[in-house]
Amino acid sequence: MSERSVSKQKQQKRWYTVLAPEQFGREELGSTPATEVEQLYDRQIETTLGELRSDASENNTKLTFKINDVGSDTAYTEFIKHELTRDYMRSLVRRGSSKIEAFITVLTTDDYRVQIQPVALTTKSADESQEKAIRRTMIDMVEETAVDHTFEDLIDTVVEGRLSSAIYNEAKTIYPLRRVEIQKARLVARPEEVAAEEETSVDVEE
Repeated sequence: MSERSVSKQKQQKRWYTVLAPEQFGREELGSTPATEVEQLYDRQIETTLGELRSDASENNTKLTFKINDVGSDTAYTEFIKHELTRDYMRSLVRRGSSKIEAFITVLTTDDYRVQIQPVALTTKSADESQEKAIRRTMIDMVEETAVDHTFEDLIDTVVEGRLSSAIYNEAKTIYPLRRVEIQKARLVARPEEVAAEEETSVDVEE
């Protein structure tokens, strides 16, 4: 490739300001280059809740967004994933206590499929029946929350800590807990994808 061709490509490359979804205040996530607008779609941007809120105490929460719309010089995103850092999760584990996890896939009122992974940490080692009861409580409460919430509202309950607090208050009656966290919440399928899967399922059954 000639120097002139390389120079031309550099001149054609444009920078786009990337914004978080409206539920995250349209905060600026940074900027990203592209020579063609189509290159921007589905590009993922990772940040922390601390960076969005200018609060270092929340840097243990990672957020991932995906570009799904582009304006003249702005790229807009949708929420993809909320996840606690590995270092933070390791810091919560104590010797002689129990770590109880659950993996729950739910459907919101506006037909988004989301996988949520809560974790409960006990003050001392719980027995098998207590762990089972706590896990059942986590599953039930996540499912009950999804039934009454839109996708955006469900993610808000995760990010703001309301869902983990609700689980903690309920599950601590089973066995003393030190902490409950939502270690991951991930978008699995959008409404149109859910509808397509259901249509395919019906066809197969027929």
